[in-house]
Amino acid sequence: MSLKVIGTGFGRTGTDSMRMALNILGFGPTHHMLELSDKPVLYRRWIDLAHGSQPDWDSLFEGYSSCVDWPSAYYWRELIDVYPDAPVLLTWRSPESWWKSFENTILKIMKRPKEKNPLTHFLASNVFNGKPDDRDHAIDVYKHHVDEVIATVPQDRLLVYKLGDGWEPLCTFLDVLVPEIDYPNRNTTTELQSRKSISQDDK
Repeated sequence: MSLKVIGTGFGRTGTDSMRMALNILGFGPTHHMLELSDKPVLYRRWIDLAHGSQPDWDSLFEGYSSCVDWPSAYYWRELIDVYPDAPVLLTWRSPESWWKSFENTILKIMKRPKEKNPLTHFLASNVFNGKPDDRDHAIDVYKHHVDEVIATVPQDRLLVYKLGDGWEPLCTFLDVLVPEIDYPNRNTTTELQSRKSISQDDK
């Protein structure tokens, strides 16, 4: 199954709200880190990929039509080539705002024992060069990622979606009608802190 939409934004840029929005608009089911929490077979495939196996994207996205958030966002360069017809979303918030949210949520999970958190440790090592808790470094990585996506993806294929933009820019970009419901507001810092885990990492 070809992906209908590819999300390139880091975790904590409104990706879970975007996941729900895409589902509402008919572009789902949408793959997200949270989706892996009750899918051990799929989770294992991503771990194998992190350990160097050759990617079988159709298998990794089995049952899904779009993707946002990590781990798929780490492979955004490969995905935009494999699925050249899929529009690309870059969910965005200010670097300082992103760091504050990241520090209070995902970073705490990245600091847990590696044997219980293989996928988040992979992201800590490969996205943040093993220094996810270095504020200035992490913010620089975030900024560089945003700049890279904008510089790489053709302008007519990319939407930079800012946290709080609502339905209008997304629906215009995807050429669909605006739903008569509020844009989703999912996975706030408080909600994520209350979770036991965000993936199979803790099982």
